Amino acid sequence: MTPNARYAAAIDILDMIFSGEPAEKTLTNWARSNRYAGSKDRAAVRDIVFDCLRCKRSFMHSAGFSTARGCVAGHILKNDNVITDVFTGEKFAPAKLTDGELQSLEVEKKPAAPSVLFDLPDWITPKLQSSLGDESETIFIALQNRGALDLRVNTRKSDVGAAQSALMKEDIQTETLDISSTALRVLTNPRRVALSTAYKEGLVEIQDAGSQAIVDALPVAKTKTIMDYCAGGGGKSLAIAAKVTNDVKLFAYDQSQARMGDLPARAKRAGATVKVLIDDPISQDTQYDLVLLDVPCSGTGAWRRNPDGKWRFTQQDLDTLCETQQTILRSAQELVTPNGYLAYVTCSLLFDENENQIETFLKDHPDWESLSRKKFLPSRGTDGFFLEVLQKQQS
Repeated sequence: MTPNARYAAAIDILDMIFSGEPAEKTLTNWARSNRYAGSKDRAAVRDIVFDCLRCKRSFMHSAGFSTARGCVAGHILKNDNVITDVFTGEKFAPAKLTDGELQSLEVEKKPAAPSVLFDLPDWITPKLQSSLGDESETIFIALQNRGALDLRVNTRKSDVGAAQSALMKEDIQTETLDISSTALRVLTNPRRVALSTAYKEGLVEIQDAGSQAIVDALPVAKTKTIMDYCAGGGGKSLAIAAKVTNDVKLFAYDQSQARMGDLPARAKRAGATVKVLIDDPISQDTQYDLVLLDVPCSGTGAWRRNPDGKWRFTQQDLDTLCETQQTILRSAQELVTPNGYLAYVTCSLLFDENENQIETFLKDHPDWESLSRKKFLPSRGTDGFFLEVLQKQQS
């Protein structure tokens, strides 16, 4: 595919996404329907689409017209290219600019509102500004850019140096990160990682460095039984498994069993033992020394990786999530042994889902106390995470 053909494909895909189709599904369907597109073409089209979703409003503002064509025109401007060199109307290229589009491009643009400038929905911008304070603009800019690919070195099978050497054999260069002793950031050939021997043999797992730092901060050394209650795909379960001794029993549960479908195979590859539970442990009258609650959340801290999500997220969604989070907190605290620990985690930047949830819970549960709080922010190179570690007082 030519560069112009890639832009034309991105416009078609964005048209479908803007009409309501999910981004990932649309990209997958496009790739299946266009077998002629090679891996480099598919990757390039995907990059254009995701750049446009991250910067949808600012791209359209700079172009002056609010369509998929306007979004792509803004992308071209951002990359210091000439729009008319792309919109040529030639075979496989986007159609020529209309008179209206040309006029919109030439009109002097008014200063953009913060929500447009930083590519955020209007309704949530004040909430984020209030939650983030002085760092809000720096964080918003970070969310407009692609996130790096981070790896976790599986210390059950390797060490950092050996993992880096194994990756370098396949031209995947990495660097260590201060935030976590197991974290590597991929510098070259990120798309080769999942096909690499180091990955297939379980020496490394794909995991954001902030997520690894969350696990580092858990009081696992003081426990013999651990429950990852909202396990999802099991990334944090596997990270915990790499840190504990073999006499520590680790369990994983998620209300969506499908999300945990790959966990047994991933655990086997990692040389880890994680018991996946089918039944909700709350109904089993069993307690654990540490319960990790990586609760369903807005994902605002990871919007650079899921930019489609921010345009679909509503106030009603936030209200529903906050109710769900508080329900999980209040129910799951019954799973904790006396003097045990409850770790509440989100990948949200919002006060509503973080500090407010903890304050509400502690107000109604005086037998719990807060031990520590950590926040990781996109402005500092990771996805956004919030962690509160609580301890249950023995009555």
